[in-house]
Amino acid sequence: MSTRIITIDGPAGAGKTTITKLLSQRLGCVYVDTGALYRGVAFELQQQKINWEDKAALENFLKNLDLNFVMENDVLVLMSSGRNITDFIRSPEISMLASSSSAKPQVRAALLDIQRNIAKTKDAVFEGRDMGTVVFPDAAVKFFLFADLNVRAKRRFDEMPDETKDIQKVQEQMEIRDHNDSQRKSAPLRPAVDAIEIDSSILTIEQVVEKMLEYIEKACKA
Repeated sequence: MSTRIITIDGPAGAGKTTITKLLSQRLGCVYVDTGALYRGVAFELQQQKINWEDKAALENFLKNLDLNFVMENDVLVLMSSGRNITDFIRSPEISMLASSSSAKPQVRAALLDIQRNIAKTKDAVFEGRDMGTVVFPDAAVKFFLFADLNVRAKRRFDEMPDETKDIQKVQEQMEIRDHNDSQRKSAPLRPAVDAIEIDSSILTIEQVVEKMLEYIEKACKA
């Protein structure tokens, strides 16, 4: 039996994570944060002090990498060699390293199987940056979620607990990541040709989800 796959791509701060979680709940699907996989790679690169610019060192590291998603209390958590690393992959430092290291074709190839294996057995909503363009080009419905840079930076700033946080720095890092993600040679961030583009700048989370549900319902009737 074939599964139904929906993809949501877009830049950081567009609201992908919150919206994907809510949409998957409304659809009764599994929610998959593929960005967590790349953050997991970055976390282990940092922990193991790997020079990821060294091709041989990176390839050896990836051969021994053991990343996987496991369900805990109806939530997918990221495991690395049996250890739950979900709470350690959201720092700005890991985000920047994930953006840089994910440009390596070897990294993206190593994570393809994990993502596609999930899709073989479960209806799922996949959040990422190349879900609709590379990983699931035949997805039932593809979305590209974006928002104004100032809006995205403010959202990310509000999420950060550190009292010393600096919104200017947050925006600058986000702008660098946007550039890196969109300009990389391997699977750059861009809408799939058949993606439905939604600007979340002035929409509430619920409004975005309702829009998506309308498009999905139309696609299912087609």
